[in-house]
Amino acid sequence: MAPVSTSVATQPWLRRCTSQPLFWPLLTLVLLLLGNGVFNPGFLALHWRDGHLYGNLVDIGNRAAPLILVSLGMTLVIAVRGLDISVGAVLAMAATVAAWTLSQVQAGNAGSSLWPLAIGVVAALAVAALCGLWNGMLVVKIGMQPIVATLILMVAGRGVAQLISGGQIITIYYAPYSFLGNGFLLGLPFPLYVVAAVFIGLHLLLRRSALGLFVGAIGHNPMAAKVAGVRAGAIILATYVFCGFSAGMAGVLVSANVNSADANNAGQLFELDAILAVSLGGTLLNGGRFSLAGSLVGALILQTMTSTIYAVGWPPQLNLVVKAVLVFLVMLLQSAEFRGLVRACLPRTGKRA
Repeated sequence: MAPVSTSVATQPWLRRCTSQPLFWPLLTLVLLLLGNGVFNPGFLALHWRDGHLYGNLVDIGNRAAPLILVSLGMTLVIAVRGLDISVGAVLAMAATVAAWTLSQVQAGNAGSSLWPLAIGVVAALAVAALCGLWNGMLVVKIGMQPIVATLILMVAGRGVAQLISGGQIITIYYAPYSFLGNGFLLGLPFPLYVVAAVFIGLHLLLRRSALGLFVGAIGHNPMAAKVAGVRAGAIILATYVFCGFSAGMAGVLVSANVNSADANNAGQLFELDAILAVSLGGTLLNGGRFSLAGSLVGALILQTMTSTIYAVGWPPQLNLVVKAVLVFLVMLLQSAEFRGLVRACLPRTGKRA
């Protein structure tokens, strides 16, 4: 008698669902939101007032926007077996450059002209992209380990930002710039549109072209990808440039949200949050498999967890402990040895005829 088929088509519906990469991140996010709704009545409520949509769900998405942007860039770097621990410093540099440039160009004029805004944002994004290029050159051309290469900018970047700001917090009174972090468009916070545009554009670029296949191939086996004719060096370099660029966009949003730039504190621990968000979303830290949607959900999980801790009145320091526990659990789940141990402990139910 032929063996019983165990194809995906004959697996139970629940097993097929749980095998999807996004299932567990989405389930975690839903349970967090539902838990808040149960213990904090009104948490999930949305209100339309003065042409704007308000509510905790909107606040979570709005506050998570900078982390989502950084996580999307980090996803591509990790997918090609890289790592960028300088994103927090790059964020601070971009915020400082944007604020300093605006203060010089606008020269105290609180008018509505968009020229100072364009100059400030372009300068910030250009500096951030150059930082990514620097990291990529050290990794691709010099051959440094990614964590060492990006550690250089992690240490020096924040110092450069403080030199630009003169060690002071730069305050900006400029309505168009404030709109980037606090404005509403069609009832929703403007940062949500920035995240949506970057996510959709990146998704289409990776899924509707061969680039996504090349990124996965480099992560699975860089040498085999090179032998197959993939320009691995150029693609790895591009991922670091985009990671720096995405950190720059996040820096602009963070700075615009508070109408200032604090080179010392802006982007603190963002690199760790981004790595954790990417891991929670199902991207493997050793490269190959990656998920942009998973990283987005992972960032929302972290922001929801932070909002939960604040809502129930627990000490903010507990947030760091919870993140440490999450890191521990994620590392266990990504360990092949641990998964094998768990499978060995489970009772075997499959039968062969």
